[in-house]
Amino acid sequence: MAEWLSIIGIGEDGVNGLSMTSLNALRLAEAVFGGPRHLAMIAHPDRREWPVPFSIEPVLAMRGRPVAVLTSGDPFWYGAGGALAQVLARDEWRAYPGISVFSLIAARMGWRIEETLCLGLHAAPIPRLRQELVPGRRAILTLRDGAAVQQLAAWLSAEGFGDSILTVMEYLGGPRERIREASADGLDFDDIGDLVAVALSVRGGGRVIPCAPGLPDDCFAHDGQITKRPVRALALSALAPRPGELLWDIGAGAGSVGIEWLLSHPSTRCIGIERDPARAQRAAGNAARLGMDRLEIRQGSAMELLPDLPDPDAIFIGGGADDPLMGALWQRLPAGCRIVAHAVTLETEALLTAWQAAKGGSLLRIDLSEAAPIGGRRGWKSSYPVTQWRVLR
Repeated sequence: MAEWLSIIGIGEDGVNGLSMTSLNALRLAEAVFGGPRHLAMIAHPDRREWPVPFSIEPVLAMRGRPVAVLTSGDPFWYGAGGALAQVLARDEWRAYPGISVFSLIAARMGWRIEETLCLGLHAAPIPRLRQELVPGRRAILTLRDGAAVQQLAAWLSAEGFGDSILTVMEYLGGPRERIREASADGLDFDDIGDLVAVALSVRGGGRVIPCAPGLPDDCFAHDGQITKRPVRALALSALAPRPGELLWDIGAGAGSVGIEWLLSHPSTRCIGIERDPARAQRAAGNAARLGMDRLEIRQGSAMELLPDLPDPDAIFIGGGADDPLMGALWQRLPAGCRIVAHAVTLETEALLTAWQAAKGGSLLRIDLSEAAPIGGRRGWKSSYPVTQWRVLR
């Protein structure tokens, strides 16, 4: 199909910043789609606002006729360009990028973009930033509106990073541009415009989330049913997450294994399966608080949910496995899927031993002890041993 869609990045200087090819594409378009602010910058007889909630369907309905779409700055950096290009053939569209808000802020701050986190929070929860809260870390954040800046400051203070410096930038690149600075604890601006982004310099003594697996157990709300930190680290090592992979966490409990799987890379995915409604809700809460809201919790029994689940790259069974479940999983899982199962009881250990004898893989016994007081001295207090079966389907 011949090229019919023009995706145009426009800045706060409006048409003055557009190239002649962009202006010509606007002139030839039968209709122009965009947000109210962008459409107000141009003169065109057929200007159409994006629907709420956002959808590209109105553009696709005009497929084959000359259409233009206006986006902020670079259409492929948290812009509509990615959504459109994902469903269109390469020869159906052409993009005319402008200067992204990230480039504008880096230029104002003098920051190296390759050393700075660039994150779109205009349509995502603020805790997505949680993993990046490390003193000295720099981030450029797009936000939904002026109220979101206040929410960001309050959240940083609550997490123990109230000393962080927020450089609040409004209407960048246009005649109304304004730049102000405050700490998260001291931010009291009550007139922040809705077209806003923030340059963040992280400071403070809040808890830092490490990159290595094995978060402290008290990072998670739980009722005692949690894969403990050292065992969890060994489980994640055995699961070996890779970018873009999907994990099934069967018997999610507090969600700790699934959450740490997601922490390993921003493109990983996880479906947590939990029978108990209270635990399912608790796991979802843990994920949201730690910025891993992409953890998908499905409440119910694994046997009932299996047919409707997308194929995983790895699965973790934290306990409570039985022979019918193992049989159903072995039939359901695709070749190459990595399976890691843990047993604490003698009955489940016998089950995993039998399956290892039949299907191969490796068995690992995890027997840990911690120093604990004995009267006025100390001795080793043993935990229940855990048997780990690791196998490739």
